[in-house]
Amino acid sequence: MMRPLDQLAEIAQKAVGIGNDLIKTARPQTVTEKSDRDTYTDVDIRIEREIRAYLAEATPEIGFIGEEEGASDQTANSECVWALDPIDGTANFVHGVPLCGVSLALVQNDRAIVAAVVLPYLNLLYSAVRGHGAQVNGQSIGASKAVELSKSMIAIGDYALGEGADRKNNQHIALTAALAAKVERIRMFGSAAHDLVWLAEGRVDGVVILSNNMLDVAAGILIA
Repeated sequence: MMRPLDQLAEIAQKAVGIGNDLIKTARPQTVTEKSDRDTYTDVDIRIEREIRAYLAEATPEIGFIGEEEGASDQTANSECVWALDPIDGTANFVHGVPLCGVSLALVQNDRAIVAAVVLPYLNLLYSAVRGHGAQVNGQSIGASKAVELSKSMIAIGDYALGEGADRKNNQHIALTAALAAKVERIRMFGSAAHDLVWLAEGRVDGVVILSNNMLDVAAGILIA
């Protein structure tokens, strides 16, 4: 039997706190290319391993999948799985741009039921339990009530890398141009976690997500 979701939410928040502390104190010593210009750092790996170890002890009955090192042995037989992006916005982190975060979701039947996202440089911890709304630093939040595109700020996902990037980026350019003709402002933060939690909080009025990577968006979608 799965334990109460509020308990699992506390565990998720403690887990991303591990990443929060590491991002604030560590600088990347190695940057490794996964594919064309898509990189990870030694800090990504360290965060993923430390959070994996914490969750394995705190919730041994729940599987785990991380963006950098994949799934734990028990994941295939688990009712739920923790899904972690140890640093969402790695390129920002490497370049010293303070827009990156740690994104963790508890996924059941392909949808998040618990989520925690921390933005270390901004001292913001977002959390949600399905059916119970979202919070930042313990305070309830709500989305923008904007209804007019001309008064809306829209966040859009980053440009594509790797296979098929030219085709995807041509579509991205066309979409950006179409939006630019209608909305107040467009912003590209380079982190899906920022896009989605700021949508939840009303800092942006809409988001265009161009990634289909569950690890990038699972937590943020629940919070939003």
